[in-house]
Amino acid sequence: MTDERGRLDGAAPASGAAPAHDDPPGGDEPLESPLHLEEELFEAPAQLEREVTSDQVSLTRRLRQPRTIISLILPVVLLVLVFKVVLSIDFAELVDAVLAANKWLLLAAFAVYYLGFPLRGYRWVLLLRGSGIRIRVVDGTHIIFLSWLVNCLVPAKLGDVYRAYLLKQNAPVSLSRTFGTVFIERILDLLVIAILGLGAGFWSFRTGLPPSMQFVVALGVGVMIALALGLLTMRNYGRRILVRLPLPSRIVELYDRFEEGVFGSIGVRALPRLLVITVLIWMTEALRLYFVVQALGFPDVELGLSGAAFVALVGSLLTAVPLSPAGLGIVELGVVGVLTAAYGVPLQEATTIALVDRMISVLSIIALGGVAYVVSPVRRGRGIPCIETAPESAPAGAPPA
Repeated sequence: MTDERGRLDGAAPASGAAPAHDDPPGGDEPLESPLHLEEELFEAPAQLEREVTSDQVSLTRRLRQPRTIISLILPVVLLVLVFKVVLSIDFAELVDAVLAANKWLLLAAFAVYYLGFPLRGYRWVLLLRGSGIRIRVVDGTHIIFLSWLVNCLVPAKLGDVYRAYLLKQNAPVSLSRTFGTVFIERILDLLVIAILGLGAGFWSFRTGLPPSMQFVVALGVGVMIALALGLLTMRNYGRRILVRLPLPSRIVELYDRFEEGVFGSIGVRALPRLLVITVLIWMTEALRLYFVVQALGFPDVELGLSGAAFVALVGSLLTAVPLSPAGLGIVELGVVGVLTAAYGVPLQEATTIALVDRMISVLSIIALGGVAYVVSPVRRGRGIPCIETAPESAPAGAPPA
C-alpha cells in the first residue's frame, strides 16, 4: 500500500476516489486504508457530502445570477447616492486627497494587510491538523485567498463554503469535518475581535466613553457571552439534542464529523498559539487602517493605533452582515459613522479614509484574486498533498470508533 506520509510530497488522490492499494507479495489481501474504512462506516454521510457539486459553488455561475449582480451593484449605487446627495461629499476633493497621499505609507498599508494571509493559512493548517487533516501552509494560504475573492464578489459568506469545497475537491478529506475547522476559525475571529475591540476602545476612550459608542461596547460584550454559551452548549449537549430529534442517522453522523472539526482542531496545547496568531492577524487589519490615515496626512485627524484598531475591528465585525459581498455599503457607512461620532473626524476626511481603506481590503483582493483564480490549479481540482488521520479528540457523547 502506498505510504500515506508520502502524500505530503506527492499528488493527492482525486476527490471522492478511494486511495490506491498495491497488492502485497504472496497474494495476501491488501490492507484497508483508514480512509477506505471511514468511507464504508459513513457511507450515507459520504454520499451526502458528495452532493455538493461544482455548479453549486461555481463563482462564474454565481456572478451570472441576477441576485449576485444586484447585491454588487445596488450597494455601490446607494453608497454613492448617500455620500453625494445626503452627505454632500466632494468626490473631486476626495480624489485630490488620494493623489496627494504618501505612496510609501499606502504601500506599507497594502503590505501589512497581505501579511495577514500567510498567517491565516498557517492558522487554518493548525486547525486542520488538530482535526486529523494535514496540508501545507502554502496550499492553505492559496485556498483562503481564493475564498476571500468569493466573499468579495458574492454575498452570504459563500467564500467559507467555497474554501471547504476546494479542499474537498483537491484532497480525500471529510467535507463536514472541514466545515468544522472553518466554523471554529470564525469563532476565534469573533472572540478576538470582541476582546481587542473592547481593549482598544477602553484605551482610546479612557477619559470617557461617548454615548454613541456605548452600544458598540455592549455589542462586544454580548458577542463574547453568546459565543461562550453557544460553544458550551454544542460541546456538552449538541449531540444529545440531535439524537432526540426525528432526524436521519446520517445527519447525526455528519454532525459528529462537524464537531470533530470544531473541537478536535482546537486542543488545549494548541489554543495559546492559535490565539496569538489570531491577534496578529487582526493587528494587520488595524495597522492597515493606521497607515492609511498616516498616508493621507489630514491635519485635523488624530487617530492613534488604538483608535485605528477600534475602527478597523468595528468594520471587520460589520463584514459579517451577509446582505452584500464583503459588507459592501454597510462597512463604509459604519466606519464613517464611528470616525465622525467617536473621534470627531470631519465627514469629508472620514469618507476618504474609509474608501481608501476599502480599496486596499476589497478592490485589491478582486484584482489580484481574479488573476489567482484564473491561473489556479486548485480551482480545477488538480489535487494537493494531504494526509487524513484520526482526529485528536472525539466529540462529546459520540460513540467510540
